[in-house]
Amino acid sequence: MKYLFLLFLLANWNSIYSQEFDKMSVFPNKEEYPVKSYSKENTWIFILAGQSNMAGRAIVAPRDTIANDRIVAINIENKIIMAKEPISFFESDKKGLSCGLAFAKELIKNVPDSICVLLIPAAVGGSSIDKWIGDSIHRNVKLLSNLKGQVSWAKKNGIIKGVLWHQGESDVLSKEIFNYKTKLKKLFTEFRRTTENDKLIILTAEIGMFRKNNSKEKVINKQIQQNVFLEPYAFLVKSKDFKSIGDDLHFDSKSQRMLGKRFAQKYLEIIRK
Repeated sequence: MKYLFLLFLLANWNSIYSQEFDKMSVFPNKEEYPVKSYSKENTWIFILAGQSNMAGRAIVAPRDTIANDRIVAINIENKIIMAKEPISFFESDKKGLSCGLAFAKELIKNVPDSICVLLIPAAVGGSSIDKWIGDSIHRNVKLLSNLKGQVSWAKKNGIIKGVLWHQGESDVLSKEIFNYKTKLKKLFTEFRRTTENDKLIILTAEIGMFRKNNSKEKVINKQIQQNVFLEPYAFLVKSKDFKSIGDDLHFDSKSQRMLGKRFAQKYLEIIRK
C-alpha cells in the first residue's frame, strides 16, 4: 500500500507541486460580504502599513482563505468584506500572503466574542521611509495621503486600535541609513497626529536577516529597536528566526503566519497591562 501511494505521489507530483506553490491558485475568486453586523464600539481597527513584507508576498494556502464572521477587511472601494488572504489590493500582480489574517485569528481567540477585527491595508512594496514621510506617489499610491484617507474612513466605522508596521528593506542601502531611527520617530508622530491619538499603539517588526552579509540589515534593526526603546507606545516584534521565500527578502508563509501571531500576542500583552 505504501509503495502504491509513493507511485501516486511521483506520478502526480507536478500537479501537486503547482497547486501548493502557485500563490495565486487559491486566491478567492469573489468577495463575500458580512451577514453579521457589529457596532462601531465593538469594531477594532488595525492598519497594516509599510512595504512588501506587510503587504504580503508569500504563498497563499486554502486555510488562509477561510472566512471568519469576526474578521473583516476592506476592498479597493472601501466596502467592508470578509477578510481572506491576500488582504492587500495594491500591486495585484505581486500580492500574496501577509500577516494580517493570522494576526486577527490569534487576537479574536483572546478578546470578548462581541469584538470584530477590521483590517485595513496600506502597505506598498518597495516604499522607503523617505517616501512615506514625503507623501510620495509610489507604485500609483500616494503613501501618507492614502493612509490618512483610510484613517478618516476608519473613524466612522470603528475604533482604531493600532498600526502594524513593517518596513526598512528599501532603506538598507540608503546613504542616510544611520538616520533611520529619527525618520521612524517622525513618521510615527505623523501617524499619531493623523489618528488624533497621542497614545496610538504601533507594533513594528524587525526586517529579515537572510543575506550572508547582513551588516546593513543589522543597522536598520538596531535603529528599530532603539526607536521602540525611546517611544512609550511603540513595541517590537522579533523576526530573526524567520525564513524567506527564497529571494533573501520576503518572509515565507510559515513566517508570515508566525509574524501575525506575534503581533497579536504583543498587542494582548500591552492591553492586559
